[in-house]
Parts: sequence; C-alpha cells; structure tokens
Amino acid sequence: MSTTDSFVVASNVHFPTDYNLLWVASRKILNIINWFTEKYPSVEGWRKSYDWYSSLKNLSRAVGQAGASGGKGKVERLMQTAKQYVTKATALSDKINNTKDSLPLEDSLDLAKAIELEHFVILLDKHIDLVERRLIKGEKIPHEEKIFSLFEQYTEWITKGKSRPNVELGKKLSITTDQYGLMIDYHIMENESDSEIDLSTADRVLSKYDILSWSFDKGYWHKDNKWILSTEVPNVIMPKKGKRNKQEEEEEHSLEFKKLRNKHSAIESNINELEHSGLDRCPDRGYHGFKRYIGMGVVAHNLQGIGKELLRQENAARKKNKESIVSIAA
Repeated sequence: MSTTDSFVVASNVHFPTDYNLLWVASRKILNIINWFTEKYPSVEGWRKSYDWYSSLKNLSRAVGQAGASGGKGKVERLMQTAKQYVTKATALSDKINNTKDSLPLEDSLDLAKAIELEHFVILLDKHIDLVERRLIKGEKIPHEEKIFSLFEQYTEWITKGKSRPNVELGKKLSITTDQYGLMIDYHIMENESDSEIDLSTADRVLSKYDILSWSFDKGYWHKDNKWILSTEVPNVIMPKKGKRNKQEEEEEHSLEFKKLRNKHSAIESNINELEHSGLDRCPDRGYHGFKRYIGMGVVAHNLQGIGKELLRQENAARKKNKESIVSIAA
C-alpha cells in the first residue's frame, strides 16, 4: 500500500512586509557601496552613508509603529510617514543610479559586487513602488507581484486552512510512502495545489512499483484524477472534497474504504518524524540548497527506517538463539 500527503517546509526567512523589505534592499545597497569605498578610497559621494542607514532604518520603524498604533488620525499618520520613507528611498535610488556606473571594476570580485548591486537596486525600486501603491495610494497589491524574501525568492506564501499556523512561508513538499514507511517519491511543489500533481506523481511511482492500493489526502481529490488512477491502481482511496453523491457516499462508508483510509495516518507519523528531524525549516541558503536539504532529509529518513528494521531483526534473532540455548540446556 502507498500513501501520499503534503506538508510545508519553511524557508529560513522572517515574516515579510513591503516596507521592511524596502529597508533590507536599502541596507544591502549601502553595504555594497561601503565595500567599494573601503577597497577604493577614491570613490566619492558616499561619505555620509551612515546617515542613509540611520534615516532609512528609522523611517522603516516609524512606518511599522504608525501601522501598529491606533487612535484618531491613524490613516493620515501612516500615509505621511510612508511618504517620508518613500521620498528618502527614492533619493537613494536616484543617487545610486547616478553613481553606480562610475564604480571601479578592476577584477572579477568587483564585477560580482556590481552585479549584486544592480540586483538589489531593482528590488529597491520594486518595493518603493509597492509601498507607495499600498500605503499612500491605498491599492491592494496582487499576490503575484509580492516577494516574500529578498534572499530566498523561491519562498511562497502558503495558506492551508489551518488555525495554527494560518500562514507558512516556504514550499509544499509532497511525499509518497510504502507499507514499510519508506519514502518512494517526493516532489517540491512550484505554486501547485495537491490535486495538480496527482498524475505526475503517479507517472513516477507506477513506472517503478506495482501498487495495489493508494491512499491520498482529501486535498488531492479531483474526479478526473481519481478515474485515471483507478485504471492503474485497484484501490484508490481519495476522499472527496465537498458534498458527495449517493454512490460516493456508499463508497466512502464501505468497510474496505474505511480500512485502507485508516492506514493513511501512518504517513502523518512520517511527516511528524521528518519535521522533528529537521525538515520543518530549511537553514540552507538559495533554492539549490533548499532542494539539496530536502533530498538529504528524505534519504536520512529512509536510512534511519532501514537501520531500525535491521536492528529489530538482529535483536529478534539474538533472542531466538538465546531461547534455543536455554531450551537445550534444560
């Protein structure tokens, strides 16, 4: 029997706000400029970089405090503070755009820093626009325009309908286990829902294994997916989301369905083990590091499961030999 379910592996990020990400982009730009001024003292125009740091950081904090405070005139206070913040950030953007082409590029490290600077200038301009539109013009920013981390940009805002946590930042990971609790497949989901990966998961798993029964969580349900899977797998346990018709009601109340459905809880135990073993949050940097960390976590889980079974068999054999010796001696 195989079982498939998904959970969220969190990225190593703080809870994002557009005004805080604007400060982070500003800070990174100023850090790079300071790197150039330390290496090349001849670089001019940035003697007061510390003033830029303190001003932008203080304005970012002021926006946060204005948004968190209550009382009369809150909207006006927030708008005025946001205007000051955007004005200062725009001044930084103008200054860096006017001077970045004059920075010395004498070796490959200089070039790498210049490319990094250009990257954060783009992010600075983007978040100036987002803060201005949301806090000053009162627009609602479309979800697809938002970035949830400047450093881990693969991070997704995931709402799974749970009360705690109601929002998770990272990537959804779908895993498939066999009857021994070993993971035979995993998939990092790219802005996909559970029901969108049924068939691709089936293609990978069924090309390697013969599956007699396969249990899915309710989120994987789709009428077409279930019908296609049923042509390859004798027992597809996929509870329907929403109202069921008479035939579906009878199917889900059958003894066979309940029996196989109850075995689905085994994968919840696997997920719990993974999360307690480190797959609740990825500390590695970059999407490549994120994928590598998950792959190593899955391999480690399987090795641990195999090791437990080998130890169990060894202990059982030792116990049996001991009992045999005792019976012969008697």
